[in-house]
Formats: sequence, structure tokens, C-alpha cells
Amino acid sequence: MALGKRRPGFSRRAQYGLFIGYVVAVGGALFAVLLLVVYLIDPRGFAAIRGAALDATTPVSSAGSTITGFFNGIGEGISSYFRAGSQNARLNRELAQARRELVRRQALEHENRRLHALLGLARETGEEVTLARIVGSSYDSPRRLATLSAGSSAGVETGQPVRSPDGLIGRVLETGRWAARVLLVTDGSSNVPVRLVRDGTPALAVGRGDGTIELRTLEVGQNPFRRGDILVTSGVGGIFPPNVPVARVTGHIGETAIARPLADPARLDFAVVLRIYQPAAGAALDAAPARPIVPPVAGPAQPPSPAPRPGQQNNPRYQPGLQQQAPDLVVQPRAAPAGAPPR
Repeated sequence: MALGKRRPGFSRRAQYGLFIGYVVAVGGALFAVLLLVVYLIDPRGFAAIRGAALDATTPVSSAGSTITGFFNGIGEGISSYFRAGSQNARLNRELAQARRELVRRQALEHENRRLHALLGLARETGEEVTLARIVGSSYDSPRRLATLSAGSSAGVETGQPVRSPDGLIGRVLETGRWAARVLLVTDGSSNVPVRLVRDGTPALAVGRGDGTIELRTLEVGQNPFRRGDILVTSGVGGIFPPNVPVARVTGHIGETAIARPLADPARLDFAVVLRIYQPAAGAALDAAPARPIVPPVAGPAQPPSPAPRPGQQNNPRYQPGLQQQAPDLVVQPRAAPAGAPPR
């Protein structure tokens, strides 16, 4: 017979285990009956027994609670760790999204402010041709040029001033159908008549080709420019309208004042193209309209001159009043001496 099919009677240890189990069960039943009898006969005694049992089992239950709390804390900590990791990843995603949204809103707000400034400038001047975007500018080459996204189809013509709310950018150098090239005020071939805001001193703003402007006074004498002075267009020459901000003086190199333009195309997105301040300034001389020649004004008719009297001179220097008042002063020709050749 197999060992797995043996009955308990064949093992003393199993018999002892069954006997102890029976004894414990019978003892527990008797103890429960005893407690029930005590509860029915003497409730106060039963309460005392219950209190003693509670005092005896409190340390055990406390130790059990501590152990259970410890293991529960470990499990909660592990689950919290994994939950914190997922929450951290979710919060990082939300933070990145919020930052992108903030950057987008700031960019839109900045562009909105620029467009409002340009629209306000266009309403203020009233001489705008078009509003165009600056799509490119040169920085490495000696020529300082910028490209506008508007050309002859939008009414842009050569020579027209280009400005922003900050100040003058330059003038149109050449145009295409859909684009135009602008000569910046910092280009070496750019000359802009300006005046000093502080005292109205006239000057010429000449580009240096390195992002700065050289100021040349039209009067011989001491350099009148100070650091921080503002220069605006004077309107001389008829191309640029007057009182457009151009540059701020930043320093001196020897006796030469150096300024930096107030409008930097690198920081601008849009520009306003203006009409030429005086269109005749950019036209050819033969294109000027002919002015009618006014005939000379005829004076009143003069009475005829009286016939000269005998002995009166016909010299233009002759003074009739003197002849009339003092006829004895008329000089008579002298007789020539004998032997002299006739005159």
C-alpha cells in the first residue's frame, strides 16, 4: 500500500495532533460555556474578565497593528513611488505645454503691439503707400540692404522712404513686381539730411557700412553733438519727410560723431513705405512743368522830349536843371593855338 494512502492510526504523531486538537476544541467550548454562565449570573464579573482579557490582548494587538502598519506603509510607499513617477511625467508634459502656449501668446502679443503701432503710424502720416513685411536684410556684406515683400504692384517706387514706428529705415533702391530692395541708412552710399533735436543744428547722416552712422555738420566749427542726442530728418532734399527719428549719438571717434539708427531691421518684421515728400525732388529736370513767361509791365507813356536849344549839350550826363539855372556855367570850347593840328 502506498504511503500517501495510510490512515492516521498508523502514525503516533498524527494521533497526538488529533488528540490535542480535540482537547483544545473541548476546552474552548467549555470556556465559552463558562463565560456565558458568568455573563448570565454575574454581569459585573463578566465585565471584569472582559477588561482583563482586553488588557492582556492589547500589547499583542498593538504589536500586530504595528507590524501590519509597517508592511502596509512599505506597500503604500512603493505604490506612491510609482504613482509619483507617473504624476511627475504628466506634470512635466503639462508644464511643457503651458510653456509653449505662453511663448505663443507672448509672440502674438508682441506682434499685435507692432501691428497696432504700424497702423497708428499709417493713420498719423496719411501718406503711406503700403505696409510690407521685411523678409531679409544683409549683415555680412559692406552693402546694407533689406528686402520688402511688396513691389510695383503695390505702388512701391524707387526713392520712396521706408520707416517703422521706431524711425527711418532707408529708401527704396529698386523694385520688382512683388518685392523691393531698400537701401538702409547705415549703407556707405546713404546720405540723409538731418537736424539735431536739441538745438536744430543741420547735419548730414552718412552710413559707414558697419551698422553705424557718421554725422557731418554743414557748418565749420566745433562738433555740436553730444552722447545721447537724437537726430531727425530735416526735410531738406525733398525725399524724406521732416521730423522722422533717425539715430542716437553713441560716441565720438576723434572729431567725428558716431550714431546708431533707432530702427534696426534685425528687430523689425514690418515697415511702412511712404510717398516722396516732394515728388519734384526725385524727377528729372526736363520733367518739370514749364512756367509761363510773364511779359514785362509797360509803364505810362512819356511825353516827348523838347528839342535841344542852341548851345545845349546832348550828353547823357547833362543836367538840364543845371543848364537852366546857371547858363553862364556852360563851358565853351577853347580856341586851338596857332600851329596846332585840328582835333
